[in-house]
Order: sequence, then structure tokens, then C-alpha cells
Amino acid sequence: MGKEEKIQVEGTVIEALPGTQFRVRLDNDHEVLAYLSGKMRRYYIRILLGDRVKLEMSPYDLTRGRITYRQKKTRPQAAQE
Repeated sequence: MGKEEKIQVEGTVIEALPGTQFRVRLDNDHEVLAYLSGKMRRYYIRILLGDRVKLEMSPYDLTRGRITYRQKKTRPQAAQE
């Protein structure tokens, strides 16, 4: 019996909590409690309200997750003349 596969989901950070934990609203309107992965802590990746993030969730507990990636902000394109 091997390891269970993690569920990959995306969402938006809606609240910052103490201890580098965040409340994240998933694309399917569920809210989960998420924490930063070790590499994100190691390289001081900052997470702010409104950031789009990727999460890993265990199939056994769908109320908690681990933030593994912060998506880059996209700038609006300047109007070309």
C-alpha cells in the first residue's frame, strides 16, 4: 500500500492568521485553513491578502492544506497607441 496522492487545488487568501497560517477560499467556494510549506518559509516567500495560491490537501482532511506556490501577479497591459 503506497502513499495517498495529495489533492492539488487553487484559491485566494482571504485572511492572515498568527503562526504563518492563512484562511483560503478555494475556487469551489470552500474555505480551508492553510499553512506555508517549508521551502516557502526558508526562502521568505511573502503571502498577502488577495494572493492566488496553490494548495496541497490530504484526502483525509479537506479542511486543512499546505500552501506550495504563490502565483505571480499579472499587470494590466498598457494601452498601445
